[in-house]
Amino acid sequence: MHVTSVPGPHGIGDLGDGARAFVDFLADAEQSMWQFCPLGPTEPAMANSPYQSTSSFAGNPLLIDLTDLAERGWLTDDDLGPVPDFDPHAVDYERVGEYKRSRLRVAFDRFDAEATDDDRAAFDAFREREAGWLDDYALFAALKDEFRRAWIDWPTELKTRDPDALADARAEYADEIRYREFVQFCFDEQWRALADYADEKGITLVGDLPIYVALDSADVWAAPEAFDLTESNEPAVVAGVPPNPNDSGQRWGNPLYDWETLREDGYGWWLDRLRRLFDLVDVTRIDHFKGFDEFWAIDADSDDPGDGEWRDAPGHDFFETVERELGDLPFIVEDLGFLDASLVDLRDRFAFPGMRVPQYADWCREGDMYQPMHYPESSVAYTSTHDTDTFVGYYRDLDDRTRDCLHYNIGADGSEIHWSIIDAVWNSASVLAFTTTQDLLGLGSDTRFNTPGTQTGNWEWRVTREGLDDGVADRLATLTDLHIRN
Repeated sequence: MHVTSVPGPHGIGDLGDGARAFVDFLADAEQSMWQFCPLGPTEPAMANSPYQSTSSFAGNPLLIDLTDLAERGWLTDDDLGPVPDFDPHAVDYERVGEYKRSRLRVAFDRFDAEATDDDRAAFDAFREREAGWLDDYALFAALKDEFRRAWIDWPTELKTRDPDALADARAEYADEIRYREFVQFCFDEQWRALADYADEKGITLVGDLPIYVALDSADVWAAPEAFDLTESNEPAVVAGVPPNPNDSGQRWGNPLYDWETLREDGYGWWLDRLRRLFDLVDVTRIDHFKGFDEFWAIDADSDDPGDGEWRDAPGHDFFETVERELGDLPFIVEDLGFLDASLVDLRDRFAFPGMRVPQYADWCREGDMYQPMHYPESSVAYTSTHDTDTFVGYYRDLDDRTRDCLHYNIGADGSEIHWSIIDAVWNSASVLAFTTTQDLLGLGSDTRFNTPGTQTGNWEWRVTREGLDDGVADRLATLTDLHIRN
C-alpha cells in the first residue's frame, strides 16, 4: 500500500499518525514488510503518478504531516483550519495540493522567523549532507514555479545550464530555493522518524525504483550527460516496449540513458541515486528490470511504439559495480513480460528474486508458472500489484470455465476468494509473499490503484482507520503462522 493511501486528516496519507497506525496494524497481523510506490514529488501534469516524478531524490511534499509541524511550533491550529471536507476514501490531488502547499509556506515563514538554534542547526546539517542532489532540485523546483512549464521550454541559457545563468538564478530565487530546501528537510526528518518507528515494530520498508525518470525532472535537467539527449538537451530516443501478439506496444516517452557515458563515469549518477534510496528504505523493488539487460529505444519523433529497436544495457557490469561500491544488493526485480534467457541469466547471476502474480496465470493450463503451487523459492509472490485489478475484481471478470479451473487449482469454492488467494500465495514456495490492502479487505475494482495507459482516476484510493480492523489483522496473523511466513 502506498503512503498516500494510509489514513490521515488532510486529504491524503502522510507520514504522521495514520502511517504509524498502519505499521501497528502490520505488527498486529504478524507481518514483517511494508511495500509502497516511489516517494518522489508528483504533479497533476503527470497524472499524479509516483512513477513520473520530478525527482528521484526528493520526497513528495504532499506526504508531509502538517500536525507534526504544528507540534514543532511552525504552524498553529488557526493555520491548519478550517480543514476542507476531504473524502476519506480517495485523494483529490488538486484540493489537497492547494491546502497543504499553502500551509507549508506558512510553516517555512514561521521557521525562518522563530526556529530554535537546534532546529536551524538540523536544517543546515541536512542541506550540507544532501547538497549533491538538493542544490539542483531546489533550484529546479523554484524555476518550475516561476516559468510554469517544462524545463525543455525554459530560456535557452537555463535549459542548457549556462553557469552564469545558473548563478544569477540562484541569487534571484534564493528565498524560494530555501523554501524548497525546508520542505525537503521536513520530509526527510519525518520519514526517518517513521522508519525508526517501523524498525521498532519489526517492519522492513520496501521501496520502489522506476528504472526510468520523467523528462520534466530535476534528474534530467541537472545531469543531461547521463541521458541520450541531443545537443539542445532534448531526447534523441525514448522508452517503451514493442508490440507483441496481444497489443500494439507502449510508448512511455521517458528519456533513455547514455549507458556508454555512464559506464565511463563508473555509473556515478546511478550510485548517487541508489545511495539516497538505500538511505531511506531497507529493500527495493526494481520496476521494469528488463531495461538493465536490454531496452526498447523508440525514435523521439515517432508516436509509434513499433518504431524502435532493442539495444543492449550493461546489466552485469552495472550490478557488479553497484555491488562493489555499495555492498549487498537488496533488490526484488519486476521480471514480468519479456522473460527471455538473457534476462533470467542476469537475474539469477545476482540471485535477485523475481515476481509472480496469480492474475497472469492460465488457470486451465497444467504447470503454468503463475499458478501459486509452481512458484520457485527464488521469487516473490503477490496476490495483486499496484498495476493490476484487485483480486476480487479480477475474479468477477473471469469466465465460468476459468473460474472453475482457479477453484480447482487453489482448492477454493469462491465464497471468500480474497482469503483463498492469500492462502495460496502464503502457501507457495516463494521466499516472500505480499498482498495488497485492497485484497486483504476483499475490495472490488472500484478500489483499483492504477490502470496502466489511463490518465484519470489513478493513485487515489485510501483506507480508513476503521478498515484496519483487528479481526482482519488477527486472521492474517493466524494464516501467517500456519504457513510459517513470519
